[in-house]
Amino acid sequence: MNLNSARVRIEQTEKYTGNYVSDTIIAENTVIEGGFIQEKPITIQEMFVRRINKALGFCITVAISVTFISYYTAMNCEAKLNKLDSEIVRLNAENQDLQAELDKFQSFNNVDDKVEEFNLLKKADKVLEITALNTDKKTISPINKPVNNNFDWAIGY
Repeated sequence: MNLNSARVRIEQTEKYTGNYVSDTIIAENTVIEGGFIQEKPITIQEMFVRRINKALGFCITVAISVTFISYYTAMNCEAKLNKLDSEIVRLNAENQDLQAELDKFQSFNNVDDKVEEFNLLKKADKVLEITALNTDKKTISPINKPVNNNFDWAIGY
């Protein structure tokens, strides 16, 4: 590509010395020479394929957007389920502790019921009053009751 910049300037100054509006463009020798691919006009088939490609591109964009939104909601639901699961595990552990405490109190209640049923804890029928200084030296005779060594009761659950 040989370009004489001085000659181009001279030619340009000679061409445009007059009125710019009335001058017509003079065909010149091409400055750049080479084999260039010319654009061919778009056929109906190519236009149809372009429209289909645009429509399919829009459809895949919508599908990807819906996929991202559904993935986001699924992850949120899974996070909520994990939170509820940990809460349920905590409540179950607390429930087991409370159940063990309830069983302990119920066993005490069972023992208390058995004691009342067999009258193991009785109040005294008679109260003996003894003075601190016993000057009369009376002897208190023990009550003659038969001694029973058989235990026919048991404390338990």
